[in-house]
Amino acid sequence: MVGEDNDAILESTGRRRFLKATGVGSAVGLAGLTGLGAAQEYPSDDIELIVPWAAGGGTDRTARQLASLAENELDTSVFVTNQTGGSGSAGFRAAANAEADGHTVGVLTVEIATISHLGIADITPDDFDAVMQYNFDPASLTVHEDAPYSTIEEFVSYAEDNPGEIRISNSGIGAIWHLSAAQMAQQVGIDVEHIGYDGGAPATQAVVNGEVEATTASAAEVAPQVQDGPLNMLAVFGEERNDLFPDVPTLREKDIDVTIGAWRGLGVPSGTPDERVQTLNGAFQSVYESDDFQSFMDENGFGLVNRGPEEYGEFMASELDRFEEIVANLGLGPGGDGGTETESGTTTASETTSS
Repeated sequence: MVGEDNDAILESTGRRRFLKATGVGSAVGLAGLTGLGAAQEYPSDDIELIVPWAAGGGTDRTARQLASLAENELDTSVFVTNQTGGSGSAGFRAAANAEADGHTVGVLTVEIATISHLGIADITPDDFDAVMQYNFDPASLTVHEDAPYSTIEEFVSYAEDNPGEIRISNSGIGAIWHLSAAQMAQQVGIDVEHIGYDGGAPATQAVVNGEVEATTASAAEVAPQVQDGPLNMLAVFGEERNDLFPDVPTLREKDIDVTIGAWRGLGVPSGTPDERVQTLNGAFQSVYESDDFQSFMDENGFGLVNRGPEEYGEFMASELDRFEEIVANLGLGPGGDGGTETESGTTTASETTSS
């Protein structure tokens, strides 16, 4: 452990975190400081978190909480920018193409494992070095409280009797909530129209306004309108019920074999020095474990999952393979017959907050 009398050498908490994260003891650390180069000065500038979805949705909200709490850990300003477009691809690409110096961090959502299969963009998890995963949220199906169905069974029955009448909004065509609704509809054999919006918030508002009949999103994203507003949640697409809505069943409880959802994590441009990846992981790990972040996630219904750089990298690679099969089965990829609809019913891609 580096003692207080070494503080003159370890001027910044960033250096102290680097030595701790890499397991370097005080003697070895002091002897090797001259070989650390730029790592001694990291971070030397503000750190930007690029969110590939619109402001106000789940990804944006969790990223801003991370950024706010990480400033004390990294002793620098940490700020969020929203770069939307192409079902997340614009933001992903901006992060991947940034200088690989640890000062730009991409907020990676499940779409990084889907959009290449959908033919939207050729960017994949291979364009990033994983820092950590902090969240997983299953999809949910939510409708207006005045709808002629109040259970998932009644919803399916109504859709069967009225093919094509139900419009389901999502956070962007090709995004995870679109894939979730499409897989559910395919599994139960109903014909619905998928409507893409520029984010989870406008997709939810579309149900409130009567523009669509239902929406798929995480429970956290629709919670305010379900708890205090005019919406009713029919089912969650997870292995277990959501703690915010313990009375809402899972699809599997209703013999609908669909489990799907969104996840969020952090990544840096491929080729970022490993010591900087470890510094970022150490800082955001401290944020993840803090009471403030745990309370924020719990109170807002965001699921907590913690994977470090190696495990998160392996997880993203496995998701890339899994969604290749899902997209193919739904016929949504290039040359598929499933199509991707928007407000006009034509093939396109829009964006939102996901996961």
